[in-house]
Amino acid sequence: MPKAIRFHRTGGPEVLQWEDVDLAAPASGEARIRHQAVGLNYIDTYHRSGLYPVPLPSGIGVEGAGLVEAVGDGVADLAPGDRVTYCGGPLGGYSEVRNMPAHRLVKLPDAIPFDQAAAMTLQGLTAQYLLRRTYRVQPGDTILIHAAAGGVGLIVCQWAKALGATVIGTVGSDAKAELARAHGCDHPIVYTRENFAERVREITGGAGLPVVYDSIGKDTFMDSLRCLQPFGMMVLFGAASGPVPPFDLNLLNTMGSLYVTRPGIAAYTAKREDLVAMAAELFDVVESGKVRIEVNQRYALQDAAQAHRDLEARRTTGSTILLP
Repeated sequence: MPKAIRFHRTGGPEVLQWEDVDLAAPASGEARIRHQAVGLNYIDTYHRSGLYPVPLPSGIGVEGAGLVEAVGDGVADLAPGDRVTYCGGPLGGYSEVRNMPAHRLVKLPDAIPFDQAAAMTLQGLTAQYLLRRTYRVQPGDTILIHAAAGGVGLIVCQWAKALGATVIGTVGSDAKAELARAHGCDHPIVYTRENFAERVREITGGAGLPVVYDSIGKDTFMDSLRCLQPFGMMVLFGAASGPVPPFDLNLLNTMGSLYVTRPGIAAYTAKREDLVAMAAELFDVVESGKVRIEVNQRYALQDAAQAHRDLEARRTTGSTILLP
């Protein structure tokens, strides 16, 4: 009987349990995937803690890469033996084997190994929509990415640099600053000793930025707004420090007619054709060498609780995977 990580109540990492699971044959429109690697993402902690409520008991995990073992009726473009990757869809990625809606699966190029795929699909597609769709970065732009040494951050730094942008990034330590710099971040700011809004103004000569990409939330939101030039866009795509409290929308007027958006990958990949096109662009920048995907931490799948502890304590950098 296959095993998976599940949780029956919300809370800290201790609620994650390694359990036997029953797995039926793939239903119509589904494919059964045997995972070779599973992605660890900050959104997993939101599901586990209850910040993003889900029906309980529940599986957990939104990303994985592996081999198709079987397909259900009506699945014409996948066959047993195909290499695939995915992000999103029903929770349950922290598993040895699972069934997935076939339309959420993307065929994986032979040049990209499973561990790299599991480390990059969600984070890479997030970087794709941030840089190419939410605010389309142009050559000559100067941008700010928070958590520049994290999984999304390292991809954004490299991809934005390849697009011709100047990249400013916040990090929590000198070691993370060096890591971000090695991945294309022109101006790492160690937020524990520098005010990032003041540094951004210094770097830009007071002009401010056209866009800030912020996955931190509560602790950085207001200072992120202060980094923007008139008509600039605040892109809030996460809440690692907690949800942003309510604020007076008139501030957006007084601070320069600013824009604020809260994008999510589900909307950007809801259409099959968009998912496939986004993945193709991601695979292209990785295969070309413009973006390097490095797996900096690996845990056994059954040790998912420890992986969550390390992620929430900001002891990880870049991408992390769980190995069944």
